[in-house]
Amino acid sequence: MRPLDRAGVVRDALAGLQLASMNVPQLLGYARIAGMPAVAGLYTAVLPVMAFALFGASRHLVVAADSATATILAGQVGAMAPAGSAEYAALAGMVALMTAALLLLARLFRLGFLADFLSRTVLVGFLAGVGVQVGIAMLGDMLGLAVHATRSTDQVLALLRHLPEIRLPTLGISVLVVATILLGKRYVPRWPVALVAVVAGIALSHATGFAARGIAVIGPVAGGLPALRLPLVGWQQVLELVPVAGSCFVMIVAQSAAAGRAFAERYDERFDGDADILGLAAANAGAALSGTFVVNGSPTQTAMADQAGARSQLAQLVFAAMVVVVLLCLSGWLQYLPHCVLAGVVFTIAIGLVDVGKLRAIRAESPGEFRLALVTAAAVVLVGVEHGILLAIALSLLRHVRHSYRPHTTMLLPGPDGRWLPMPAAPGRETAPGLIVYHFGADLFYANDNAFVGEVRRLVAHAPRPVRWFLVDAGAITDLDYSAGRSLGNLCTQLAQQGVRVLFARVNHYLHADMVRHGIAHMVGEARIFATMHEALAAVHAEGGIPGTWPGNGMEAAASGGATAG
Repeated sequence: MRPLDRAGVVRDALAGLQLASMNVPQLLGYARIAGMPAVAGLYTAVLPVMAFALFGASRHLVVAADSATATILAGQVGAMAPAGSAEYAALAGMVALMTAALLLLARLFRLGFLADFLSRTVLVGFLAGVGVQVGIAMLGDMLGLAVHATRSTDQVLALLRHLPEIRLPTLGISVLVVATILLGKRYVPRWPVALVAVVAGIALSHATGFAARGIAVIGPVAGGLPALRLPLVGWQQVLELVPVAGSCFVMIVAQSAAAGRAFAERYDERFDGDADILGLAAANAGAALSGTFVVNGSPTQTAMADQAGARSQLAQLVFAAMVVVVLLCLSGWLQYLPHCVLAGVVFTIAIGLVDVGKLRAIRAESPGEFRLALVTAAAVVLVGVEHGILLAIALSLLRHVRHSYRPHTTMLLPGPDGRWLPMPAAPGRETAPGLIVYHFGADLFYANDNAFVGEVRRLVAHAPRPVRWFLVDAGAITDLDYSAGRSLGNLCTQLAQQGVRVLFARVNHYLHADMVRHGIAHMVGEARIFATMHEALAAVHAEGGIPGTWPGNGMEAAASGGATAG
């Protein structure tokens, strides 16, 4: 929070009040998503918020209930115990405690970098899938239908079967709530429209007796501060909860790091992902002790706090203090809150998770990544959140491996103005009579060494004239593993037997050490390994491999361009 002055204290205090007014309805909605009692949503903004303010590093990150982790929790725990029951609450608390332990281990081993393995593309798709899943789950309460199903597809089928039983008053209230919140976000984004909708719903329910008119309400809500206790479950249940805690851990690390890094960069502040992980571990331990469910660093709530003017964790502490006031003084009124109003609030949260703007931008810039986002979203909806997040990680890693497995390769070719230009490598081309300058755009390792060797052989075999010099531009190669070392050594030997002299240009210190270790430097000779392209081309030119005047023929500049293009 430091440094703070009087103006900063006033600014953050007002931001905390505004954050509380906007977030209290959402916290109730997140509890609904997680299958927990409504008051548990408020508990996520008390001890967890204070714990992160004490142990975390980010001045901006808001840590509380989140729709993604709430959905992950409900997906598995809902099959182990009835939602809202004491056993369910104990299981949810144990998930929070196990997640805290995983986060603590990640902090001890400095695993904050793991967030980088979940790409923004699949994260957008994952959140879109969560939004669709949550939206489907809320339709039953919004229509006044009692639908009990764990999978989204089953929920849709059950809704279709019970469509004739829709309660029109409940549907009308739901539509009014959703329309009011969406219009408010568009035209008065700083106003706590969701809070107004909740207060109006409670007031009308109390005044007109919604429960007696067939409109379902939450019912009695326990007030007061949470009791501190450890969740107690059996060892077999702990083992069953390991995948849930692992999924929550991955989502927390990915989302929190993305939000923390984005706002730190916005205000030119230092980002310490490992310290934030420690704060998140403390926050989830606080959640487990206070009888609530797993918490997350929410990008949405962090953005809301930033828009309200928050510039330090003082705003989050004021937010927690206001939630305490609600728990101590206003919890009795929550019993009149209609389910359809709460479902409408949650439905608008779900809509917000489907970021159409980002999906359009991804489609415009990278159709392949857009398809990955859609596949991830579909997996979340059709298979489940846990499998969806595992698929998201796998797709992110596979996309990276695919780029390394089939990197861009180029050759220097004569251009129309007499200069050499970097062009895609293809058989039947040559840089100059008897010379091929070839650029490989990735590290050489066991998965792509065959592709490298195969392309080099094709380029040599189909060259217009016999190749005398084959120059490898190694500017993008920083590592050479055992498999690639053997393949490259065999290739150099075979080319030497065919009378082809192999040279390497732009060899950095790390690659050179690998070439020495694998015997390649001895095989081709140190005299044919160069630190710059200029030196390599000069050596070829001295042997008669480059016709024309050297170095004014522009090959050096073209070679640099080829490295960039590769």
